[in-house]
Amino acid sequence: MNQPAFDPYTIRKDFPILSRRINDTLLVYLDSAATSQKPSRVLEAHAAFYRTSNANVHRAIHQLGEEATEAYEGSRVILASFIGAPDPNCCLFTRNTTEGLNLVANAWGRTHLGPGDEIVLTEMEHHSNIVPWQLVAREMGAVIRYVPITEEGRLDLDVLADLLGNRTRIVGVAHASNVLGTINPISEIARMAHDVGAIVVVDGAQSVPHMPVDVTALGADFLAFSSHKMCGPTGAGVLWGQRELLEEMPPFMGGGDMIDRVTKEGTTFAKLPYKFEAGTPDVAEVVAMGVAAEYLSDLGLDNIHAYETELVDYALDAIGTLAGVKIHGPRNGRASLVSFSLERVHPHDLSEFLNQDSIAVRAGHHCTHILHDVLGVPATTRASFAFYNTREEIDLLIASCRKALDFFG
Repeated sequence: MNQPAFDPYTIRKDFPILSRRINDTLLVYLDSAATSQKPSRVLEAHAAFYRTSNANVHRAIHQLGEEATEAYEGSRVILASFIGAPDPNCCLFTRNTTEGLNLVANAWGRTHLGPGDEIVLTEMEHHSNIVPWQLVAREMGAVIRYVPITEEGRLDLDVLADLLGNRTRIVGVAHASNVLGTINPISEIARMAHDVGAIVVVDGAQSVPHMPVDVTALGADFLAFSSHKMCGPTGAGVLWGQRELLEEMPPFMGGGDMIDRVTKEGTTFAKLPYKFEAGTPDVAEVVAMGVAAEYLSDLGLDNIHAYETELVDYALDAIGTLAGVKIHGPRNGRASLVSFSLERVHPHDLSEFLNQDSIAVRAGHHCTHILHDVLGVPATTRASFAFYNTREEIDLLIASCRKALDFFG
């Protein structure tokens, strides 16, 4: 058996919450696709900002204001490097992936979409990459098309090729599915979309925290991701976009810090990235997000991806031994999560049963109603893994699932 590229047992010591006991049982946290846990380095950076440097950014000339601004803008540089973005000013701070996708839908969509224009999405999209486009399409008279998934759980690229045409304006796609685990070939999809003059908007929430991501290599036009899924705090995220597209887009919100000059007759707007960052930002969260990116970089995204791939392969084999189980998504080329259904146990009942053994998984539709309709199930159980999980925890998951099968008969 190959040894992991790094020692998860040592890494676990960085995460205080992983030593918590619930009902006198050590926590087994298998819900990182919903939100990841936070290492001490991130927790301390967040607290230290409020203890020593708390101030608003950009407009103050006092010491605290300068320190806050330096830390805030320093995180922008760190996060740009984290995703291979050559220009930090093309990384906009948002609250999360959802806000980033809404920003593109509203600021780009309302400017460029018209009656009969087409938006191509996929059946595996999170609601965050569907609902904003539905709202804008309804307002602008645009039409939404959906790329189906294959039996294996991959996108049908032949159908995508047929859907793309001279009325296609946008292709919205998840880099990695939060249910199937499918890692989509973004570079290929971007090439196909650009050939017909469409832009590509990527939901990177499930990929950026788990594997090396280089926006230049991806070839996409926009990519959004969240702090809280990459060991950072909630309330912060990044939208990266191509400079020429961001320059031509109108602001998403109006208010402080996104203006150049306001008069009674109108307003001129600040340069990138500030045109899209109205109001007081989540400064401490952004600072801590930068620290989280540094933490992941220190571990090595290649190392993280390799270890999590081994872990999910082990989980797929183990879960596959359960009686009456259906695993959703492809066997290979997938992110570190497994969604499954048991014939005799509803996902909500299974999740509650596992909780009694202090095992945290997620049950439901995972903000993917369309995908679950395609799969023909109302809900699934999802176990999602991070580099701080171990094979022993997967063994505990399987043992508890077997007890649930016996209990529900």
